[in-house]
Amino acid sequence: MKQHIPNFITLLNLFSGCIAVVFAVLNRLEIAALFVFLGIFFDFLDGLVARLLGVQSEIGVQLDSLADMVTSGLVPGIVMFQLLNMSHTGGWGHGFLDTDSDISYVSFFGFLITLASAYRLANFNVDENQVSSFSGLPTPANALLILSLPLILLYHNNDALNNLILNPWFLIVLTLLSAFLLNSRIQLFALKFENWSFKDNSIRYLFLIGSLVLLLTLRFLGIPIIIFMYVLFSFLKPS
Repeated sequence: MKQHIPNFITLLNLFSGCIAVVFAVLNRLEIAALFVFLGIFFDFLDGLVARLLGVQSEIGVQLDSLADMVTSGLVPGIVMFQLLNMSHTGGWGHGFLDTDSDISYVSFFGFLITLASAYRLANFNVDENQVSSFSGLPTPANALLILSLPLILLYHNNDALNNLILNPWFLIVLTLLSAFLLNSRIQLFALKFENWSFKDNSIRYLFLIGSLVLLLTLRFLGIPIIIFMYVLFSFLKPS
């Protein structure tokens, strides 16, 4: 019975992603972000539970990637689609279901994130070296980066940030950067603790403490900085 517990948690990740898809299509991006965050929590929890129970399995690995494809692959693509469309149609008053506004063709460029996520997940499943580290940015981290944008728009209310985020060129460059980072050969550390020793996990502890400080002080604006810090810390991590 216990071997099914991690897979059930993974399915909760997938279910959260399905709900996020619905709200992302409806242009309720803040609610979509909430369910993506919840799905990523389940994504972290299923691996932790599997290791604690000693029930890791090949089907669990495959199921995890399928769930991530929805929660951390499809949803960020839809969100970028919506942001690109808003950047061309004048802001939050015009959305995907707004029959009075045209959908900009450039908006579909946002789904490059989804395509890059699919390739990254497929490559991860056949790469036996990505255990203690990741090659390229993990899809959940990339999803957090993309989902932070509508939250910054909604809750920080800063004209300079709003103009930057709703600039189509900024969104296009970020989409290209996202696709590159997902499938780059940059080695990034995994947040998997083999033990609780500070000496063996100093980079992980410093990263988690720094992330908490950034979230408490900068709120959603701290998320992009955390992703940048994740990449930076990975370069500092001793091999």
